[in-house]
Amino acid sequence: MRRNILLFFLTLITILTARAGDVNVTLTTYEYESRPAHVDVAAQNLAKLLTEINRAQAANRSVNTSGIAIDELGKQTIDDIWKTSPFYVDDEEIVERCWVFSNGELMVSHIPLIITPQGEDFGNGSYQEAVVEFDKRGRISDFRFALSAQMSESMERAGTIATKEQQMIILKNVEYFRTAYNRKDIDYIERMFSDDALIITGRVVKKATNLDGRITQKSRVEYTKQSKEQYIANLKKAFLRNKWIDVQFEPIQIGDTPEDVVSRSQKDPTKFGIRLRQTWRSSGYSDEGYLFLLWEIPENGGDPIIHVRTWQPDIVDGIRVEPDPETTTLAGFGIP
Repeated sequence: MRRNILLFFLTLITILTARAGDVNVTLTTYEYESRPAHVDVAAQNLAKLLTEINRAQAANRSVNTSGIAIDELGKQTIDDIWKTSPFYVDDEEIVERCWVFSNGELMVSHIPLIITPQGEDFGNGSYQEAVVEFDKRGRISDFRFALSAQMSESMERAGTIATKEQQMIILKNVEYFRTAYNRKDIDYIERMFSDDALIITGRVVKKATNLDGRITQKSRVEYTKQSKEQYIANLKKAFLRNKWIDVQFEPIQIGDTPEDVVSRSQKDPTKFGIRLRQTWRSSGYSDEGYLFLLWEIPENGGDPIIHVRTWQPDIVDGIRVEPDPETTTLAGFGIP
């Protein structure tokens, strides 16, 4: 028995040591793309950050970013996520392609993470990926959860609808939107909605009917409408009720054919419809359904803003239903 206990603790120490080990990072660029010198600086800063994340997770403490070139936004995002869902890096050797933008800024996707909320069964072994951005000097400027590879591929198929720059803006802001729920950042979510935003939520209700003396229950989706103020007030209560929240987005797929995630108004080119499948998991509640966001991306480079958010369940009476075009398309809101 003692030998088994000793072996258990030795194994545990080995696992924790592995998690706390150094993470080596190599950033590559396109073969025919010029490689700025600050790409190597970015790789060194990212390696320091990921190594510190592993050590903090293993020691059950906060992430210490002193000595790491990271700005306040990056620090705050990591701190906010860490409060509810600590994580560690699931690889000691990371080789990833680095996006080099025309203004000199950099971005790296697909950093592998394992989420481990404190004191909760959920998340132990739950896989996520992170996106990390850097400024022109290789300093870390942002850290957020990435969307799935399928989501990125769906965005690529939006090439005839949105320019490459608009695709990146949409992808980044959907990532920001999702990460804000995971870190329970109510202020950020509130800023993303317009003051007159329309929020519509569907729920399954059962209605009793009398057919030839037989009482039967039939389900239908009933929709409720909220103002921005009502939605934010209810969301604050949900954040207080739940120790952790995990929101994930995936492209909608009906049968074997992926549906277009992005649509664009032909009359107003600043309006985009984003249709997703949302999975919401938390310490007290879980659901899945179709999410529709009507975004405005200003032509003058201003911040994108959400005018409409709708959600409907995707399962009714055990049967998967298709998205309701009245609540998940631009045309459903009178936008041609």
